[in-house]
Amino acid sequence: MKPFVKTALVIAVGLVALSLLGLFGAQQLNAPLDSIPDDGALFRIWDGEHLEAISRRLAEEGLVRSPLFLKLLSYAKGTQGDFQAGTYRVDQGMTSLSIHNLLVSGQEVLIRVTIPEGWNVTQVGLRLEERGITSAEEFYAAATDPLLLAAEGVYGQSVEGYLFPDTYLFPQSYPPQQVASVMIERFRREVAAIYPETAELDPKALHEIVVLASIIEREHRAPDEAVIMASVFYNRLEVDMKLQSCATVAYVMTEEFGLDFPEVLTFDDLELPSDYNTYRSVGLPPGPIASPGSVSLAAAFNPAHTDFLYFVLKDPDAGRHEFTKSFDEHLTAKNLYLKKS
Repeated sequence: MKPFVKTALVIAVGLVALSLLGLFGAQQLNAPLDSIPDDGALFRIWDGEHLEAISRRLAEEGLVRSPLFLKLLSYAKGTQGDFQAGTYRVDQGMTSLSIHNLLVSGQEVLIRVTIPEGWNVTQVGLRLEERGITSAEEFYAAATDPLLLAAEGVYGQSVEGYLFPDTYLFPQSYPPQQVASVMIERFRREVAAIYPETAELDPKALHEIVVLASIIEREHRAPDEAVIMASVFYNRLEVDMKLQSCATVAYVMTEEFGLDFPEVLTFDDLELPSDYNTYRSVGLPPGPIASPGSVSLAAAFNPAHTDFLYFVLKDPDAGRHEFTKSFDEHLTAKNLYLKKS
């Protein structure tokens, strides 16, 4: 064999060997780590964090084998500026390449949170904090922020009543203003479905309906009675009678006086000084006392047509009430059902 042929063959074999070695090394560096837990691991990219810091922390947290390999992957793909801030779940078995793809995709971990009907802003904030979405303090500050209220077109001092009760999916550590905006948007869609002419209402008129819906939400238990309760409250407003809603007194006790939720209201409770206490003040309270659901909103927009002015609980187990037109009828019903209980 001629010398130059031998030399070329040696070089070719060497290049193939180096390529195979590089390929084998890349496969090793790309292989998933056994240190990732069975249920995955959360990894957060902070706003403004660069590739150097991201790759280093991934290696420190046992999610990739080599920070250099992840950086080389990123440069090869031209994604070094595409890593998205947020919280991600790195599942067991994910390679460095799949982790890279996840972090540039922006597909964050979404946390499921359910807000029940009848909850107020404070309760919503505590639930969000419990789920790691935002702190209760920051959410309350956002809920009462005049800039947010103006941007959302909400009349009043807070978004109380406009946080529609539903199940939501939010990223971890989501801005509280955006959380509130998502829930308000859900509220508006629901109201538009119930009352298509909602857009024609000015913010104050809508606010008054939401206030009443929130009281109905906290008073009714049987869904079919919501429209009848709505008629009672509208009838009282029409003749300047106090609404005398026990739910508003409970709101005053818990939200304004910091007391525990009452099992039973006393006569002293009914005299607590507050514009929200409808046993003392005529007309609607200044704002909603809770987040009304679809049934209560529909009742406030479309009440039944009755002459009822009173109601009293007659079946605690079923949550049903006796509705009456006069005070004498109310007293008779009240005495009858109190004796039974």
